[in-house]
Amino acid sequence: MAKVYGAVTVDSKRCKGCDLCVVACPCDVLKLQPKDVNDRGYHYAFPENPDACIGCAACATVCPDACIEVYRVRE
Repeated sequence: MAKVYGAVTVDSKRCKGCDLCVVACPCDVLKLQPKDVNDRGYHYAFPENPDACIGCAACATVCPDACIEVYRVRE
């Protein structure tokens, strides 16, 4: 049986750092960038622990700017 992993990507240029995706993630994959900001001046979200992603897409569902994409990868 194939094992399914998740892969998450964040469009850091569009992210406004609302923190909703960080709170919604059950596996603590996403964090807000503590020091760097994007062109709009926001601390953007990034996958700090991408190996823990299970592909549930809870982060993408709650993102108000639709800047998160979640893929499911089979091995």
